[in-house]
Amino acid sequence: MHTIAAKAVAFGEALRPDFKVYQQQVLENARGMAEEFVRAGLRLVAGGTDTHLMLVDVSVKGTTGKAAEAYLDEIGITVNKNAIPFDQQKPMVASGVRIGTPAITARGLGLDDCREVARIICEGLADIETREKVERLRDRVHELTSRYDVP
Repeated sequence: MHTIAAKAVAFGEALRPDFKVYQQQVLENARGMAEEFVRAGLRLVAGGTDTHLMLVDVSVKGTTGKAAEAYLDEIGITVNKNAIPFDQQKPMVASGVRIGTPAITARGLGLDDCREVARIICEGLADIETREKVERLRDRVHELTSRYDVP
């Protein structure tokens, strides 16, 4: 019965006008991040995003999804390694990362903030081998996220 109750609550929330505004912001934030990734030379599987998430091929930057996931987690950004079509890596290593915008949008981050998150991710991907920017990138993440409460 708890599943039925959960669905009822979810459907009730989806009917509220503020949910539509939130969903539109989720999509705008995802599009903004995708544009930053493309600008930085990353390849997006499917060429972009029409939804709340994107699959980013990090192999074009000479790294793996596993290494990207670990590094980004260390600086305070959570992504998931993810296999991409025709991946040359094993599934537990992967060549991509999956990135979504619902959680940061619910926290209050807007388009400019999401573009900044994408720029931090791109800098981090370039720093995986040298690890010269870990502290500075972690500070940038902390400064950005400290402006928003966790819902």
